[in-house]
Amino acid sequence: MDFFDFLTMLSGLAMFLYGMNVMGSSLEKLSGSRFERVLEKLTNNPIKGVLVGLFVTAVIQSSSSTTVMVVGLVNSGILKLSQAVGIIMGSNIGTTVTAWFMSLVSLDGDSLFLQLCKPSSFSPVLAIIGIILIMVSKKQSRKDIGTILIGFAILMIGMMTMSDAVSGLKDVPEFASILTMFKNPVLGVIAGAVFTAIIQSSSASVGILQSLTTTGSITYGVAVPIIMGQNIGTCITALLSCIGASKNAKRTAMVHLHFNLIGTVIFLIVFYTVHAIVDLPFINDSISASMVATVHSIFNISCTIILLPFTKLLEKLATITIRDKENHEDAKSDLPKLDERLLNTPSFAIEQCHNVTLKMAEISGKTFTDAVGLFDNYSEDVANSICINENLMDEYEDILGSYLVKLSSKAMSEEDSREVSKILHSIGDFERISDHAASIADAAKEMHDKGIRFSDEAQKEMAVVSAAVKEIVDLATTSYINSDPELARRVEPLEQVVDELKDNLRDRHIARLQAGQCTIELGFILTDILTNYGRASDHCSNIGVCVIQLENSRFETHEYLNNVKYSGEKEFVESFNDFKKKYALPV
Repeated sequence: MDFFDFLTMLSGLAMFLYGMNVMGSSLEKLSGSRFERVLEKLTNNPIKGVLVGLFVTAVIQSSSSTTVMVVGLVNSGILKLSQAVGIIMGSNIGTTVTAWFMSLVSLDGDSLFLQLCKPSSFSPVLAIIGIILIMVSKKQSRKDIGTILIGFAILMIGMMTMSDAVSGLKDVPEFASILTMFKNPVLGVIAGAVFTAIIQSSSASVGILQSLTTTGSITYGVAVPIIMGQNIGTCITALLSCIGASKNAKRTAMVHLHFNLIGTVIFLIVFYTVHAIVDLPFINDSISASMVATVHSIFNISCTIILLPFTKLLEKLATITIRDKENHEDAKSDLPKLDERLLNTPSFAIEQCHNVTLKMAEISGKTFTDAVGLFDNYSEDVANSICINENLMDEYEDILGSYLVKLSSKAMSEEDSREVSKILHSIGDFERISDHAASIADAAKEMHDKGIRFSDEAQKEMAVVSAAVKEIVDLATTSYINSDPELARRVEPLEQVVDELKDNLRDRHIARLQAGQCTIELGFILTDILTNYGRASDHCSNIGVCVIQLENSRFETHEYLNNVKYSGEKEFVESFNDFKKKYALPV
């Protein structure tokens, strides 16, 4: 192996790692936010967790990515530590799928079927199909599929390039002597762990080991300890990702490490004990790429079967390793935890933002309803809670805004892009609704502290408009939370009714003022309340339009409003008339 063979090997390694990265990131992008929902809903017992971890890792082709996702989800409170254990076990099995793909390089035979299964035959075809999809397709999902095919083709071409470049090592005595060192199980495990920790991918590390099998110098005795070490080395990614995270997130990374350490110790003890008793005849035989994949699978499946009944013990061991310190409640413990580890998997990051926005919708709706209720039954505790919630909503908006700015630089699917657009268009409206709720609470406090009240006639009128505004806030928040466009279509007709009520109440107030039935001071308060009602209903209108338009994959607020208001749309007119009857002012 000369200098140019070495350069060829490095170029093959570069293509291999790049192809794996492109394929994995495109698969994550194509999957959208579905994996987060799968992880969250189907992990209520360890067996389901294993199956979910296996499936997710097999699809995105990276146990490191899956584990980092899980660390982020635990850190953000979406998953519990107990749910994470099974997923981590499954991810170790799922990562073996990549090794089986890469073992296709070693296929040998003259039959047509075997020839077609060789990467040298199908990789160019996949690359051509991929580039056609990217250049011709208009749908982003098809472009993503094209990118996945190209990534897979580059991965396989890189694998073949590496295998061809290192094949000359079989004639280098020094290479054989180096490999002899790794027959020592401890050195083999350390070598596999260190190399995998450096490149932070057990799939890539196993692939490189598979390419070295073409030299014929890699024996079972050398390969088995290295494969064990590779499983330990892959834990470094999760360990690095949990720096600065919560205790449970750190414990999640430790579960990954403990699982692989314990599994390695058990597997090596059993393997070498059996070898000492029966003298395994194949231990000094050359291992093939397909047998590397086999050993890799046997190890991970065996470890999962052995340790699955002891998930609670693994959880306990992680808790002992990362001990609880003094328990001080953070004053901002209710604030959202948007984990930056998940920015590398945008679909998961977007789902976090989605959950926080739903929380904002719930809080804004409740805060506004509580504020309106203060006119009938004033409570200092409720008024204080409204103030606290308004400040909390400010914090939510700031945190979400900063996180979405970082997320905007990531590649996303069409579905995820629509979700980001929906969040960006809505968080300001939810925050502003809570601001108006705080202003309404201030007006109620002023009336309570001064001991003043509206006239009986004005109170009856205010009860009507207050009920209408409470309903529009409820319609807007509920339609957003449930992504219900049918419910959202009822928001705009009610908003028009609220505008009419607001104008009528102002006219009636002026008439009472001229008749001496109302004071100027109460007039100012009434005007302030009506202004906040009107502005809150405007924000509800924005939210309703957002839900409707994004269901149609577009966002044209003014176009939609002009159409429904001035085109005489039957559904709009009927809803408007229904609300007008429902909220008719007393004569």
